[in-house]
Amino acid sequence: MDGKFDKEIARMKRIEGQARGIQKMMQDERYCIDILQQMAAMEAAIRAAKSKVLDIHAGHCVEEALRGGDIDEQREKFTELVGLISKVGR
Repeated sequence: MDGKFDKEIARMKRIEGQARGIQKMMQDERYCIDILQQMAAMEAAIRAAKSKVLDIHAGHCVEEALRGGDIDEQREKFTELVGLISKVGR
């Protein structure tokens, strides 16, 4: 495989496991605070994954546009990056 998203795919699989674990906790009617703590941990993992994918985008897609020299493509990628930073920060 050895693609640019390999580590993030593995991270998403762990997050998927966390989601299943939380669902099981709910089915077992575990203590609400424990469930909420696990949800917070899953949200932190998702934020980390989003941040890394944004980093990959900036380091690959945006950098490629900058090297290409096409002003319109550069402007498009820059605008896209600014929008993504705004959304990821939420």
